[in-house]
Amino acid sequence: MGVSFIEDVEDAAQAALLRALETWTRGGVPENPSAWLFRVAHNHLMGELRQRAGRSRILEERGVADAETFENAAPAFLPEEVRDDVLRMLFVCCDEAIPLESQLVLALKSLCGFDVGEIAHRLFTSEANVYKRLGRARSRLRTVFVHPGELSGTQYVARLPSVSRVLYLLFTEGYLSSHAEDSIRRELCDEAIRLTTLLVEHPIGQVPQSYALLALMHLHLARLGARQDASGGLLLLEEQDRSLWDRDRIRTGMAWLARSAGGDDFSRYHAEAGIAAEHCLAASFKETRWDRVVACYSLLNQVAPSAVHKLNQAVAVAEWKSPAEGLRILEGFEPPTWLTGSFLWSAVLADLNRRCGKIELAQRHRDIALRSAPSPAIKVLLRRRLRMDSDDLD
Repeated sequence: MGVSFIEDVEDAAQAALLRALETWTRGGVPENPSAWLFRVAHNHLMGELRQRAGRSRILEERGVADAETFENAAPAFLPEEVRDDVLRMLFVCCDEAIPLESQLVLALKSLCGFDVGEIAHRLFTSEANVYKRLGRARSRLRTVFVHPGELSGTQYVARLPSVSRVLYLLFTEGYLSSHAEDSIRRELCDEAIRLTTLLVEHPIGQVPQSYALLALMHLHLARLGARQDASGGLLLLEEQDRSLWDRDRIRTGMAWLARSAGGDDFSRYHAEAGIAAEHCLAASFKETRWDRVVACYSLLNQVAPSAVHKLNQAVAVAEWKSPAEGLRILEGFEPPTWLTGSFLWSAVLADLNRRCGKIELAQRHRDIALRSAPSPAIKVLLRRRLRMDSDDLD
């Protein structure tokens, strides 16, 4: 079909995924899910092209072959190829000729099914910027497009960090979604783990960073069953029933974390997996080894400097030492505009100032955090976390 029709292909792929969600829920997953999705997407795309251009030249050239023949066909791969269509296309989208942020936007929109609002939230940018980056990435891809089967080993290696970042964002959106109706999207977490597992099974992905990323996902997913109350509301870490945590998955995560320790490379995924491990291994919230959590955040800031990491480090210091010490971490720090526009910055300042007895300042930050919360579920969680003793505002 070619990348000149990438928008139409995206629509067809998303239509197929929606159809799968409806059909597979009732009748179960088919024997060959990839072929099923291909057939549905193919039929949708051909129907759209027929309506738009009748029997235009593209249909005459490519034909309207019966896609049913693909359902039981075995995919043909070269021995060195990545044997998953989605994962292979992620490597195509993460072309080095495309700026990193545009790579992420293209992959999240085209292959992961994110809408523009979700992408903007995850990348701390505006929807207008997402549209611009998406347009630039599509234009560039049309110019430099390489078929997945034509990618060299060197290209796969060069694109691995970007692909890992996409998988990380896919998991993150599932773990704490900005979606208005679903605060947790388990299917996104499962898909991220599936793709990352396939990645580490391939020689290209058998590196410490990939092992650490998979460890991080398993350690977070182990706590997923305890993150909501009976009504589906989000629970704070200190409110969770730790007996509901999946111990087998924690062991799996720790095994991948141990494997990631081989070699001299240390990535942000190592540091974040270390933080997740400390939470999973603690018998209670109070018994968490907060000094080690703080140390991991210090390492995280060294390998991947970020205002968000500094913010989280301040929270950890507040638990380890005191809220006043946590506030000191942020003294004189000028956050970037994208962070001041996020609920995260105001929520942390509201919490730390409240715990230091600075109620008026805490109230001001609390109001900003509630106004900028990306979903109703997160807003409810913030209200409970940041509630003032003398304030019962909703």
